[in-house]
Amino acid sequence: MGAALASAAVKGGHSVCIVLGPVDVAYPSGVRRVDVETASEMFGAVVREFPGHDLLIMAAAVADYRPVSVSAVKLSREGALTLELESTEDIVAAAGNMKRLDQRTVGFSLETSPDLGRVAGKLRQKKLDLIVYNPVKTISSDLVEATLVYGDGREEKLDSRGKGEFADILIQRVAGLFE
Repeated sequence: MGAALASAAVKGGHSVCIVLGPVDVAYPSGVRRVDVETASEMFGAVVREFPGHDLLIMAAAVADYRPVSVSAVKLSREGALTLELESTEDIVAAAGNMKRLDQRTVGFSLETSPDLGRVAGKLRQKKLDLIVYNPVKTISSDLVEATLVYGDGREEKLDSRGKGEFADILIQRVAGLFE
């Protein structure tokens, strides 16, 4: 989805910086890449980059949890193992909290059930201008079946379509957030 959004934005004449983890996807030329490996690195990169941009679209969730400690050596298989996890930083919420009046933030919400009330709650909590609800069946799918939920309470259900076509539509809708 990130590659499709970057392509749509470039096609629309926008300057694009993409912060991404290890992926094997082609991105359009002219896009500035910031490569990261961990959720903490992504948080730092987004917090550094966002002030220089008008818009942040967080198209994919980063890990919600990480191990509290990481072993420097391979662990042997001996009985049960308990992992202690801690929450990662909420990157899009941090951007929502730091955005200026002339900036916009857009997030995605992958949900197992179509609870648009929960999605709207995320929008408010994270101070987003728009959130894209996707059902869980869109994981690894070439098709996107989305509902756009706007900060003013509007909801727009979009028909199922390819990622490229969806990205074109989303970039158009996001442009309207600046009017």
